[in-house]
Amino acid sequence: MFPEFQSENLPKKESSILEKMESNKDFIQTLLQIEKPTFQNFAKPYQRIQTELGDLVTEISHLNSVKNNEESQTIYSRLLPKLSEYYTDLGQNEEIFSTLLKIQSSETNLNPEAVKVLENEIRDFRLSGVGLSADTKNALKEIRIRLSDLSNQFSQNVLNATNAFALYLSESDVEGIPESDKNSAKCEDGTYKFTLQFPSYIAYMTYGQNREIRKKLYDGYCTRAPENGKLIEEILELRDKEAKLLGFPTFAHLSLATKVADTPEQVIEFLDHLGQKAKPIALQELNEIKNFAKKLGHTDLEPWDLTYFSEKLKKESFSYDEEIYRPYLEKETVIQGTFLFLEKLLGIQFKQVTTPVWEPSVLCYDLVVDGETRSRLYLDLEVRTEKKGGAWMHNWKPHFQDETGKTELPVAFVVASFPKATKTHPSLLRPSDVVTLFHELGHALHHLLSRVKEAFVSGVNGVEWDAVEFPSQFLENFAYEPKVLELFAKHYQTKDPIPNSYIETMVKAKNFMSAMGVVRQIEFAKFDMLIHLEKPTEFRVQEILDQVRKEFSVVVPPAYNKFQNSFTHIFAGGYAAGYYSYKWAELLSANAYYSFVDKGVFDLDHAAHFRKTVLEKGGSGNAMDLFRDFYGKDPEIDALLRLNGIAA
Repeated sequence: MFPEFQSENLPKKESSILEKMESNKDFIQTLLQIEKPTFQNFAKPYQRIQTELGDLVTEISHLNSVKNNEESQTIYSRLLPKLSEYYTDLGQNEEIFSTLLKIQSSETNLNPEAVKVLENEIRDFRLSGVGLSADTKNALKEIRIRLSDLSNQFSQNVLNATNAFALYLSESDVEGIPESDKNSAKCEDGTYKFTLQFPSYIAYMTYGQNREIRKKLYDGYCTRAPENGKLIEEILELRDKEAKLLGFPTFAHLSLATKVADTPEQVIEFLDHLGQKAKPIALQELNEIKNFAKKLGHTDLEPWDLTYFSEKLKKESFSYDEEIYRPYLEKETVIQGTFLFLEKLLGIQFKQVTTPVWEPSVLCYDLVVDGETRSRLYLDLEVRTEKKGGAWMHNWKPHFQDETGKTELPVAFVVASFPKATKTHPSLLRPSDVVTLFHELGHALHHLLSRVKEAFVSGVNGVEWDAVEFPSQFLENFAYEPKVLELFAKHYQTKDPIPNSYIETMVKAKNFMSAMGVVRQIEFAKFDMLIHLEKPTEFRVQEILDQVRKEFSVVVPPAYNKFQNSFTHIFAGGYAAGYYSYKWAELLSANAYYSFVDKGVFDLDHAAHFRKTVLEKGGSGNAMDLFRDFYGKDPEIDALLRLNGIAA
């Protein structure tokens, strides 16, 4: 029913991809000979062969992210330009384009999924340069091959810089650090190793009492990969050229051609509106931290002090300490309880299966709905040195029906960087880790619950970038719901349930300093949109960042903070001129979430309606239309402000 994931023999995988690209080219030539092309005899097999290639590529890109080594880097780097060339050639194939146009105009009674596939494909062909002169097409091809290489280089530079830094600290240096983090950091010689890998970095920045060490870590973190400054300049110049070749005034306009938002101005207006509501509250929050630090004898608050004093203030204000929750959030118990929650909320069962995995700690589950096995999920949740930092969902295979009527089932990976279990200590999570898990599972369910029969618009495929975070942000909101926490927050030793007072405190503390978080995200999003409205030099990029910081930052970072050099989301991910998508999708998710809360959280009819109108539809309809089908009207900004604890 499901293929096994083989993590060995990368050269063989590389050969399979190269062979598949060639066989696909031959197969496409055969398809183009069809005298009377239809959706069934042309578009269906065309989707299948591209999906098969995508599945093979995912295996290598996934391993390069979770088992990164010299071999995976070399093979992946070698494949990228060839893949980029393949997809660029494909996207500029006039014959495929004209065949799809013919099908679109001749078949008037296609189902909505097929109509969406044709709309998306025809739009994407136009964005790929169909109809341009041969010289322009070649220029576009060269730009895209180079951009693919630059993005990979950018990401690798960040990973290398992250792994190159380590501080070895004495017992006195780690005073105040929670035992679980000390255990993770402890070396055989009795010292403690702290790195720029996020769980290690954030542990010291939050609890480390030694200000000089916090500054060293901060400086290391925000000055990673200085060589990326020049890469950014070249990336932005090439993106601007690409946009102009395709007839767009800027790359920002090109980016929005595939999104729900219409214009860069509309996005900036949305961000400014939210920022104006949030900044006065963010300034109040900062003053609270400053006054608190002053009471403790610190008058000159610096960026490396913020997380530390914010945590102390949170502890005092709410008697809130993320650490006291960790014994109640043992990783395995959280996973099982999360599955129970999803069964209650959406009627999904998770059945553990034994199958080959790339690392012994990886878990695998089949998702069962109404007694039917629908999809498969792999969980790889623990931090490792050869694994890229952060958390993500990677879709391996989509749900679809091929031209013979055979149904393929979806498979996805959820990856995180949670503290590692040791022989003597289990992996104990923070509440924020549970939020991360829920977030990535939201992405996974969007992919794994799809019932769409067309691969190109199934699951997360074909979903607009500014709506793709909607299901993930929707689900993460439940990580603070008392009715949900009761299902899995149990002490790992005594098995006692988490006290109600703890839950009440956590809910109260949820929006602690949230306005500062909102303005930070707006800063990232507006910076991203503005740099893609021109082709700035490295110096100009910094100028734009400084300008946006002036507008929204409540704590201006030091001039040497080059956060942009590790902003992989927009320079090595899919969020270029699209980082605003997080907040845009949060607008949808906040409205959807409160529709559940106002019905008491667990409402099976409402949940079934959400599953059928949103999760099972994948990318088969415009995201705003699907949202309206579920919600009955347009989303309102008040719900977003309510979610962040900001008065409307």
